[in-house]
Amino acid sequence: MNKYSGLYRAVAVLLAIAAPTILFAVDTRVWEQSDQAAFARGTPKNLSIRSDGHLTLAPVFKELDSTGVPYLWAIAEDSRQTLYYAGGAPTGATTKIFSLPPNGKPKVFAEVTGLEVHALAVDAQNRVYAAVLPDAKVYRIDQSGKPQLFFDAKCKYIWAMAFDHTGNLFIATGDAGMIYRVTPDGIGAVFFRTEETHARSMIIDRSGNLVVGTEPNGLVLRISSKGESFVLYQTNKREVTAVAEHDGTIYVAAVGNKPSSVSVTGPAPVLPANPPPVTPTGAARPGTAPPTLPPPIGSLSAAVTGGSEFYRIQQDGFAETIWSSPSDLIYAIAFDRDGHPLVGTGNKGLIYRIDSIHLSTQLLNAPPTQITAFLQGRNGIVYAASGNVGNLYSIGPAFERTGSLESEVLDASDFTRWGKVHLISALHGGRISFQTRSGNLSRPQSSWSPWSSVAVTDLGGQIESPSARFLQYRVTLSQSSEGDSPDLSTVFIAYLPKNIAPQIHQIQIAPFNYRESAGSPSEPSTLPSGSPATLTLPAVGQKKSSGSTATLEPSGSATLQYSKGYVTARWSASDPNGDPLLFKVEIKGKKEAVWRLVKDKLKDEHYAFDSTAFPDGDYVLRITASDAPGNTPADALTSSLDSEPFTIDNTPPEITNVAITKTGTLRAVTFTAKDALSWIDKAEYSVDGGDWTLLEPVNKVTDSQALNYSINAQPGQLIAVRIFDENDNVIVKQFSIQ
Repeated sequence: MNKYSGLYRAVAVLLAIAAPTILFAVDTRVWEQSDQAAFARGTPKNLSIRSDGHLTLAPVFKELDSTGVPYLWAIAEDSRQTLYYAGGAPTGATTKIFSLPPNGKPKVFAEVTGLEVHALAVDAQNRVYAAVLPDAKVYRIDQSGKPQLFFDAKCKYIWAMAFDHTGNLFIATGDAGMIYRVTPDGIGAVFFRTEETHARSMIIDRSGNLVVGTEPNGLVLRISSKGESFVLYQTNKREVTAVAEHDGTIYVAAVGNKPSSVSVTGPAPVLPANPPPVTPTGAARPGTAPPTLPPPIGSLSAAVTGGSEFYRIQQDGFAETIWSSPSDLIYAIAFDRDGHPLVGTGNKGLIYRIDSIHLSTQLLNAPPTQITAFLQGRNGIVYAASGNVGNLYSIGPAFERTGSLESEVLDASDFTRWGKVHLISALHGGRISFQTRSGNLSRPQSSWSPWSSVAVTDLGGQIESPSARFLQYRVTLSQSSEGDSPDLSTVFIAYLPKNIAPQIHQIQIAPFNYRESAGSPSEPSTLPSGSPATLTLPAVGQKKSSGSTATLEPSGSATLQYSKGYVTARWSASDPNGDPLLFKVEIKGKKEAVWRLVKDKLKDEHYAFDSTAFPDGDYVLRITASDAPGNTPADALTSSLDSEPFTIDNTPPEITNVAITKTGTLRAVTFTAKDALSWIDKAEYSVDGGDWTLLEPVNKVTDSQALNYSINAQPGQLIAVRIFDENDNVIVKQFSIQ
């Protein structure tokens, strides 16, 4: 494996190989995987997938604790780098708070009365503050793990908490959307009313302002230390689930469709006067049954729709959308060591890195369903909490040493020979290895071939897996000794399906005397009575609909023109490989053994020929399809189908057994009309050159190849008789009556 200095040459060769597939189906085909969606349909392990299709090693993703609780919602860190994390579930009377010291083991740090903890904070004395719901209270927990009620917000939800530089704790709440300020001694009061249902997310920026995200209008508010507010941005979504700051720029995550009735009338006003302070009421009483959990809101509800949008608000106030997803819901924001935003989402457990306004990377695919919270750690590390199940993880800052991708399965449709693999990549001192396996079942199972290594060079690498219908590859990236990741952007796999013979499905012989022709139809005066100038036939294999009023002919239909003596054959054919086909038409008498060529190398699925060159009789056509245009002479295949017997009849009927007998003053003219191959179709007579009059047979029914007729005439009249067979052959005979 090398860095593929000849990549452009390889790509040009592959494109040249692939180009004939537009015209010739059974030629070398190329399976290309080069975009995020294609790679994501496989199974990546320890790999990140950028939105433009680049594969790289993912950051180290390490499980630090599996708590056993369904959800973790909050993470905090004290000055000694001890982590605290909590969540809960709508069962039980208490909620556990966990701790993980540096180089230590996780443990249960404390238990507080309440069903869930959605916010944690740590003060300058390393005391932990945990906010519970549904009866929203804040507990302060000392280092021994003993909780004490610190503040009762007298509401249902506490969503976020943050300390300012003076030690005041700000608390964002719902379901009245109020923000409280609580002094270090636990004396609290309403600091600001958002006039929203929920103050859903909150940080304190580097200037000491609160930045608050709301629900249901999806507002981002900046609130000064004096309680003066300004709407920084009204998002397109219902709920602002997370806000974060990096180098003075504000980042905002918002989710869910807004109800049509939701609107914003203006910025949230400053609260004119604070209500009386709320003081602590005492310690928690373990074992007390909590009230019923309120219904989940917004992003916490399985019914939320509308996906997510991620915004950047610059220091001058300019806001723009830099990422969006129609399905993933953003719960948390953090930053990698290079300052790129990370967003944690549900309900697939994906973590994305936002590289620019145009590029993003599916950084990690976490085993749980949701990434619910981030904590920015030291030295470029990021901590993540998850939901369903509640685990604690660390992310980065180093890359995984190796990562792999098992691709989706290629269905080549038919038995296939595998060619070479070509890669577009940059090794950066690392290594890329490639393997394939094949089989004839749609899902890889034990009955597939084992993994087989492919040595890929500038000129590609030959796949050694057995010929089969299905193929899967596994590519493995290994980091360099300096810790850099290789970069793989495109996988080309060439393959050649085995040629399969074409098929003739059905042959139809059109009504006699009609043809598919560019010539003009016969003039009406030359048409036999009752024969139309044109016929419209449905596609081969379909029945003609009755009573249709459509003005457009259905797909595959054909209009035939009257042309005496012509036979038109129509057929349907297909090729399993999609090859272009050529057809050969042959004919033989029904009882003959020798086929005679009528026409070769036809591209159309129909042919008309003049039957007057053949003696009357019963015949069979043979149509042979060849896929030679799309294959080498050695690989070309054919198949044939014989038509049902049909009749060529260009000879008019005979008039025999003529007799003229006297019956009183009249004369009875009797005769027999007979045809060798066809039924008699119609008889007419004319008196003294007058109009033709329909003549019925003696038995009144036109039902055979021989019919008897009788005409009464006056002496001296000239009687003309005209007899038609089914194939429009006609004989005319005159009788002078004496």
